[in-house]
Amino acid sequence: MPDPLENPVHSALTGPQRAVAEVRGAAARYLLTVAPFAALPLDPTAQDWADLAALVGAGGQVVLAGPERPAPASTVDSAGSVSAPMVDPARSVVTWEQTMDLPGVQMDGTAFAAEPDPEAVVLTSADVPEMLDLVARTRPGPFKTDTIALGTYLGIRREGALVAMAGERMRVPGHTEISAVCTDESVRGQGLATRLMRAVAVVVRERGDEPFLHAAAGNTGAIRLYEHLGFTVSRKVRFAAYRLA
Repeated sequence: MPDPLENPVHSALTGPQRAVAEVRGAAARYLLTVAPFAALPLDPTAQDWADLAALVGAGGQVVLAGPERPAPASTVDSAGSVSAPMVDPARSVVTWEQTMDLPGVQMDGTAFAAEPDPEAVVLTSADVPEMLDLVARTRPGPFKTDTIALGTYLGIRREGALVAMAGERMRVPGHTEISAVCTDESVRGQGLATRLMRAVAVVVRERGDEPFLHAAAGNTGAIRLYEHLGFTVSRKVRFAAYRLA
């Protein structure tokens, strides 16, 4: 059986998270209000890129996260061998513009210790405005109005204010990604992020999964911290954003 973590977004959107996906052929993406990530097979064809173009629409942008793969052909001729209809029938050609190319790593959390936290609270849709505000201040990565639908998010409050959180993002068979780990500057250095990650890992393991996470390859400080906590680098990944002109 193929490793679902080799192409995690595709494994998630065609598996456990199909309910929050838009799928066309072998291409898929999260609902726009959930996450910016899209997915293609490991060896995408011109048809697969055309199906993704139909999902994205003119001017739309997606992020592919997973194995390195060749960039799409600069143009796709909808009147030629590619049979998928284009977004605008009046246009015979669409163009992909790459807007980001970020090397990253995937880290396995099999050895990461899970531990419940008495101060952690389950965050709900009512907390989303505060979650978005915390994300805007700390920039842990993409987080949208409906990202909370991806799984359990836990937070810690101080004097009523949300100051730290962590939660679940990509779910593939047997594994769940820990993501949106962030701490307000006023409480950094108190170990809140680690405590919340361990608490989220309890939720992950209770479901029978193992935790994993992604990090930018250049964020060596975070990678060292994760390794200290028991995570190990399992493979290189690439975060590549494309805009459909």
